[in-house]
Amino acid sequence: MRWLMRKCVVCGRYTLRRDRCPVCGGEVRVPHPPRFSPEDKYLKYRYLMKKLAGLLPVEEEGGGEAKKEAKEATRAQS
Repeated sequence: MRWLMRKCVVCGRYTLRRDRCPVCGGEVRVPHPPRFSPEDKYLKYRYLMKKLAGLLPVEEEGGGEAKKEAKEATRAQS
């Protein structure tokens, strides 16, 4: 099934035109999110690209165990 509705990225109005917004002339995009599949074979690559782009927090190597040990030491002192 093809999506017919489009949304202007400039003014936010909905339209059926595929090329430009009839009101302001801005770019139009499909407003619906992509379909979700639990068997997504590209999830690993999308996650990696977001991580490289700085959109996700980067874990320091070996930092996870050091943080865990520090929390346990703090609890032991209490």
